Amino acid sequence: MSKRDELIAKYAADLKDKCGVNPDMDLLTKVTVGLGPSIYNADSSTVSGSDPKELATVKNNFLIKKLGLKDGADLDKGIDAVMETYGKSNRNKYRAVVYYLLAKHFKKESIYS
Repeated sequence: MSKRDELIAKYAADLKDKCGVNPDMDLLTKVTVGLGPSIYNADSSTVSGSDPKELATVKNNFLIKKLGLKDGADLDKGIDAVMETYGKSNRNKYRAVVYYLLAKHFKKESIYS
């Protein structure tokens, strides 16, 4: 099993155990591949749900640039909903899981087709 496959399995376990979501493995794999080498870096592979700067980066780089969404209050509400789903007290929020949940939340799975 490759390192990436191991990480995808870890992300799937997080989705099941911490988020109560049965993951679409094809979408999860595509989201993970789309993140490139950042998944192997301890700092860039996670998202700090309490850091406003980090959440702004998620909003600008993923929701607006990648998913093509328009900036607005609904993006912040979506991020809050995903952080709530993942568990605010959960310190290790994997970027791939957060992006997967955001793509599902905003019904933008087609970006990865």
